[in-house]
Amino acid sequence: MTLKQLPLHHVHQQLGAKIMPFAGYEMPVRYTSDLDEHNTVRNAVGIFDVSHMGEFIVRGADACAFIQRVSANDASLLYDGKVQYSYLPNTQGGVVDDLLVYQISPVEFMLVVNASNIDKDWNWISRYTDGLAVELTNISDSTCLFAVQGPLAAQALQSLTNAQLDAMSYYTFEKTDFAGFANVIVSATGYTGAGGFEIYVANEQAEAVWQAIMQAGEPFGIKPIGLGARDTLRLEMGYCLYGNDITDTTSPIEAGLGWVTKFTHDFVNADALKAQKDAGVPRKLVGFELIDRGIPRGHYALCDAEGQVIGEVTSGTQSPTLGKGIGMGYVPTAFSKPGTEIFVNVRDRLLKAQVAKLPFVKK
Repeated sequence: MTLKQLPLHHVHQQLGAKIMPFAGYEMPVRYTSDLDEHNTVRNAVGIFDVSHMGEFIVRGADACAFIQRVSANDASLLYDGKVQYSYLPNTQGGVVDDLLVYQISPVEFMLVVNASNIDKDWNWISRYTDGLAVELTNISDSTCLFAVQGPLAAQALQSLTNAQLDAMSYYTFEKTDFAGFANVIVSATGYTGAGGFEIYVANEQAEAVWQAIMQAGEPFGIKPIGLGARDTLRLEMGYCLYGNDITDTTSPIEAGLGWVTKFTHDFVNADALKAQKDAGVPRKLVGFELIDRGIPRGHYALCDAEGQVIGEVTSGTQSPTLGKGIGMGYVPTAFSKPGTEIFVNVRDRLLKAQVAKLPFVKK
């Protein structure tokens, strides 16, 4: 398979990034070290090029009705400038993808999907347009996305826009001027738990915008950040990663996505998910912290005190902020209460851990 390159691939090469394959793209994984980049975002401000993400525009009189049909959250609660986290259920009880829904107007929305699922998601949602006045446009290949994250993000970016960044509430956005360009989507969203903004620009504007952000952020210590730190940052917050913690075969109810599963409207597989929620689930996705020293990795077995396998790690790492091993995985519901003792099999050694309340790092 031929890997795609980001429009700013050459910029990341010039910055000395270590480039590796991810989700069908050549992606910058780190520029200096994962630890340094992680701490930069937690304590100051960093910029990620996440232009591999997918964007679909949904337009038409039935745009909201269409989104209600394919996604589990209640899109009727949206208003212009509001963002919603949701997911696309499949017909087998699993998840096609998780996504963000942006209401640009009552008849225009933007869906932001995971890079590895762009084609899958497009093909899936395209099945559900029958009988609706709706038009779908895939703008993924013509759109760049920069995530500027960290407690100093608003200060670092304020000189580039007339929008009052520090007044924007979480999960809202504005179409505004930015770095000399008009109608740029600036969104108070992100995947780090450190606060900040995501900025959507056309490919031809991307390099100028990137350089403007780097220049404006220089007094605040801005650094480019790779996927390595993105993963440790999101895991410290207990955010799911598609392909690890949620998949085509994982139940969204077991994955803790009940809070974005709204049975106030009819959507794909709603009846089956409602029955599952009412009956209770046999297992749950939990976070855990290692008490013994060690690093949990994906697919390591989770065990009870007798060494019997009860589940497996879906995501795991050494938390730079906490200085200990953390992870997520599915366990039987009886083991899901915070404080419950479990064990991680690390190279045939059972390391003691305990189920933790998410997020691991409190804001």
